[in-house]
Amino acid sequence: MLQLENVTHAYDGRVVLSDVSLRLTEHRIGLIGANGSGKSTLARMLNGLIVPDSGRVLVDGRDTRKHAREIRRRVGFVFSDATTQILMPTVAEDVAIGLRGSGLSAAEIDAKVDAILDRHGLADHRDHPAHLLSGGQKQMLALASVLVTEPEILVCDEPTTLLDLHNVKVIERTLRELSQQIVLLTHHLDSLADFDRVLVMDDGRIVFDGEPGEAVAHYSGLMDRRARERAQAGAVEADRPSADASALREPGR
Repeated sequence: MLQLENVTHAYDGRVVLSDVSLRLTEHRIGLIGANGSGKSTLARMLNGLIVPDSGRVLVDGRDTRKHAREIRRRVGFVFSDATTQILMPTVAEDVAIGLRGSGLSAAEIDAKVDAILDRHGLADHRDHPAHLLSGGQKQMLALASVLVTEPEILVCDEPTTLLDLHNVKVIERTLRELSQQIVLLTHHLDSLADFDRVLVMDDGRIVFDGEPGEAVAHYSGLMDRRARERAQAGAVEADRPSADASALREPGR
């Protein structure tokens, strides 16, 4: 179980998470919010990539601050830009790197690599240069490289952001079929329709927590209000005379 207890975090004095407390037990959990809302920082805390300034993040009772290495074996993380996650020259080598230090023999590692590549449609690219894959294939490779380590939980930070619609659907279907607990950050709101729970973040806080339809409606309403407020602020600014115009109205000008 993932648990956050009064988690607060700041960058250069700017608070990005403010006293967040959560218990995440459902199989598939969505996390949505505008850019800058704090959701990526929260996601990175779930496997110890970032530790909070105050409060605790626990994975099955283990504090990420004290047990980061063990927790990263249990909580896999997939980034939005797969190129930042691909480390090795070929597809097979990139998957195999996650099994270093596993105690498996070379033959066992090869077998696991071949099985995961076949499962995710990359078997024909086994020995191809990883950087020559298409965008969708790179994201699938990043996902396979995490799944080969058999994590119990998978955190995905907007894994479909850079993909076309076809590859978005492929990644969504792949995630839907996994047995792992999934925490998915996404701007593709329709992909959350059958999730168990969806959280809405705004200004470093959880502002809604509930069913997918209600969460998406809350988020859409929040964004609509924000757009109206900005439009009204812009209209007020446009009506305000400029400094030069004000000077022209001064006596003697």
